[in-house]
Amino acid sequence: MFRKYRKVFDIGLQNTFVYRWNFLLRSLFGLVPLVGTVLIWRAIFAGSKTAIGTYDYAGMIWYFLLIILVDNLVTPTEDEWQIASDIREGQISAFLTKPLNYLGYRFSLFVSYRIVYTLVTVVPLALALFWFREYIVLPKSVWTWPLFLFSTAMAASISFLIAYTLALFSFWILEISTIVFILYSFEYFLSGQTFPLDIMPAWFQAILRWLPFPYELFFPVQIFLERVHGSALWQGLFIQALWVVVMLTAAQTMWKRGIQHYQAVGG
Repeated sequence: MFRKYRKVFDIGLQNTFVYRWNFLLRSLFGLVPLVGTVLIWRAIFAGSKTAIGTYDYAGMIWYFLLIILVDNLVTPTEDEWQIASDIREGQISAFLTKPLNYLGYRFSLFVSYRIVYTLVTVVPLALALFWFREYIVLPKSVWTWPLFLFSTAMAASISFLIAYTLALFSFWILEISTIVFILYSFEYFLSGQTFPLDIMPAWFQAILRWLPFPYELFFPVQIFLERVHGSALWQGLFIQALWVVVMLTAAQTMWKRGIQHYQAVGG
């Protein structure tokens, strides 16, 4: 059963390498926000002369370097637009007559895209890490590494499943760009990409704890920084796993209802 998805994965790798220069340019310009972030926080710390929350200037820079690293590993690249295109153009019909699960097909492509994108961004990201090497602090515990990788894998699953589920709205509406941009807005501000979420008020963090967005970027980074321990760590991993199950269930439900609507309209 897994052989066919491995074949899809191989095809995804081949297709993605065709656009490797596009990935490289995107990765290079993706470092531009890091430069802006460094300048902004440098100005903030120069004015305050004190730590912000539990972050000093070096800790803040290391935090955003890790955010960029995890973002490269977990964030879908135009997957929702491709899925929406498959539905609008009727290409989804081919999957209704083949023994190939569309979710498994898209996830195989997503993994292949992430691998290629990560490989292409290794050089510019390595240069960024070298440039800011004085701020790098590696985990002290050897167990932090597998926990970080496990959390990052779940973060990738959540990000993909959210994008996949939203794209399935194309079964009912012609244009999903508004929905996608609303999602991007929430993810940008509530995933820790703009600022560390733990500098926010306690009541705000308590609300965010039960939303999926912090578990896409912020939580894996917190694990690597060893800022979450004990019961808080296991509770966070549980909530993260719970969101994987919730989004997987939502994706399968949307697919079943969408196919019923699609067949009713098309046939």
